Amino acid sequence: MSELGRGALTKMAVRLGAPVQYSLRLGDAEVAVNPLIGKTLRLEFLGAIHCSHCGRRTKKSYAQGYCYPCMTKLAQCDSCIMSPEKCHYDAGTCREPSWGEQFCMTDHVVYLANSSGVKVGITRATQLPTRWLDQGASQALPILRVATRLQSGLVEDLLRSQVADRTNWRALLKGDATPVDLPAVREQLFDTCAEGLEALQQRFGLQAIQPLADAEVVEMRYPVAAYPAKIVSFDLDKNPLVEGTLQGIKGQYLIFDTGVINIRKYTAYQLAVQQL
Repeated sequence: MSELGRGALTKMAVRLGAPVQYSLRLGDAEVAVNPLIGKTLRLEFLGAIHCSHCGRRTKKSYAQGYCYPCMTKLAQCDSCIMSPEKCHYDAGTCREPSWGEQFCMTDHVVYLANSSGVKVGITRATQLPTRWLDQGASQALPILRVATRLQSGLVEDLLRSQVADRTNWRALLKGDATPVDLPAVREQLFDTCAEGLEALQQRFGLQAIQPLADAEVVEMRYPVAAYPAKIVSFDLDKNPLVEGTLQGIKGQYLIFDTGVINIRKYTAYQLAVQQL
C-alpha cells in the first residue's frame, strides 16, 4: 500500500485532451488520476472539514466547502449564484460589491451542452472549456456572449422554457451521450425565442447580448474503461472509506467497480488517498 497524497480536497483539476486529463487536488499537492485507472484505490475521510475560505473547522460543509458563517456572508454563496437572473447588485444589496464587479460584471457565455441530453447553461467566458468538462459534457457549443451574469441568467431563463438546464447525473454515469446536432438546436432556439431575445437586447443593448454564429462544436472524450451497470453513490459522511478499482473519470466523478463519488461535493474534506 502506498499513499498518493493527503490534505484538503478541492474539485479535480481538469484539462481538455484526448481523453480529458484529471488530477486530484489535496492541499497543495496534485495527483494525476488518469494513470490510476485499473488500479485499486482507497479514499479515506480523515474526519475533519475546514472552511475553504476562512479555515475554520466545521462539522458540516455548506455550499460545497464553506462553514455556516461564511456561507451566510460571502457573495459566492448567495442564492443568486444558483439563480443569476435574481442578481441584486443593481439594488445595492450585493454581499460583496467588489467580488460582484470582478466575477459578475464580466463577459459570460450562454452555451448548449450534451451530457445526459441537451441542456442550456451559462459561465464566465474565462471558464471555458473547464465548465463543460466539470459537467461531463461530450459536446458543447457557445451560442451567445453576454455582458453580465444577470443578463446571462435572464437569457438562460428564457431558453430553458424550451430546453433543460440540468444534467441527469445518473444518466451521465451510465454511458456516453447520444450525439446531437447542436447548431440545429441553437437555430431552433433562436427562432422559437426570437421575441424574448429581442426584448432583452432592447433592454440592455445589442452589444450586451451577441449571438456567436461562427462558434464550433467542441467534442470531449472521457477516460472511462467501463461504466457501472448500477449506480451506487458513496457518502463520506456515512462511511469514511471508499475502496475499489478505478474504472473511469467523468465530470467530477470517480467511477469505481464498487460505486461512484462526486469529488466536488466533498470540497474542504481532509482526505487521504492510497493505492492498494
